[in-house]
Amino acid sequence: MAVRVGVEEEFHVLDLESGRLVPGADAVLGRLRRPGFKPELQRSAVEWNSRVHTSLESLRADLAGARRRLDAAASPLGLAVAAAGTVPFARLTPGDPTPDPRYRAMAEEYRRVSDEHLVCSAQVHVDVPDRDTAVRVMCAVSPWLPPLLALSASSPFWMGADTGYASWRTMLWQRWPTAGPVGCFPSAADYDAAVADLIRGGVISDPGMIYYDLRPSDHQRTLELRICDACPRTETVVLVAGLFRALVEDARLRLERRDQVCDGRHEWLRAAAWRAARTGLEGPLVDPDTRLAAPAPVVLRGMLRRLRPALEACGDWDTVRLLMTETLAGGSAAHRLRRIAEVHGLRAAVDTVVAETRGDRGRRPAPAPVRRPVAAGRRTTTVRGPVASGPVEAIGG
Repeated sequence: MAVRVGVEEEFHVLDLESGRLVPGADAVLGRLRRPGFKPELQRSAVEWNSRVHTSLESLRADLAGARRRLDAAASPLGLAVAAAGTVPFARLTPGDPTPDPRYRAMAEEYRRVSDEHLVCSAQVHVDVPDRDTAVRVMCAVSPWLPPLLALSASSPFWMGADTGYASWRTMLWQRWPTAGPVGCFPSAADYDAAVADLIRGGVISDPGMIYYDLRPSDHQRTLELRICDACPRTETVVLVAGLFRALVEDARLRLERRDQVCDGRHEWLRAAAWRAARTGLEGPLVDPDTRLAAPAPVVLRGMLRRLRPALEACGDWDTVRLLMTETLAGGSAAHRLRRIAEVHGLRAAVDTVVAETRGDRGRRPAPAPVRRPVAAGRRTTTVRGPVASGPVEAIGG
């Protein structure tokens, strides 16, 4: 029986005219009549949960369909949705969490960390036989997560500026107390005891606040990947999902053969994730085999060779090989958006993310640069690039 895979995607809600992040999730969700869509911590984000799939092709179709439905719901309101780790014109609006008791409590406890949680991710679930297997597989899979982050990197901009990072979302995300690499646990009981200690210690309120890069699902028989940025292009999500499914299957088979899958040393993984967040596909990564710096394409091609048997067993080899070739040739989304911003301005980068989220691969041709003020918190920022039309008043402020 084929191993099933599913995806959770988060989307920013933007004002279509200005490109600013706005608290419009309730309005968009109110126009959606299908299951799978729900609010997030901040009212400027929407989450969607895919169905479970055995083929990457059906997963791709599901992703594309959900994005079309989101776009159809948002555009009549003068809004747009954007799949990226961060968006250029985010603004802090304390007191804007979703009006849910749990989210309100998180906002009160974590304060600025919660206020600045204006980020979106792509999460992948893969079936595992049982919870013990999930916990033991984590050790083997964890070293290969930073390369997956590099593939997804799509967040070079924050508060109207270039951060110098390919995934600034990672740097914001790591401030939560349970974010980052997961440790090694011999069994599910040991893992659950560690989570219980965090709750008893008052660090988190419930198991849903375990934000490790990888975790066993609390309510499904799956292992969940959590390290990646949201991705403008569905093809990137499919590539990451195919590689993660192969990583899980490869590790499971190694465990069955009683191979050594981990040396118990994960202290280097946080630094490896920082390296991936800093330069994405355009700089070095920490090679999981040698733990030395190597060009990102070299590390990822080595990963592909390593996983070929598992990819072939899942029927994913041809799809993943093609998507990997295309991705390495074109570079990360962060690199692509940075090049557009350098020539056309940050507003054009926003247009590109919105268009790619909708399913358009190419950015529309830019007219002559337009300069107009865009409010960003209490200050005014001047941006360059094309301006789309849409009723601002529809967002409710």
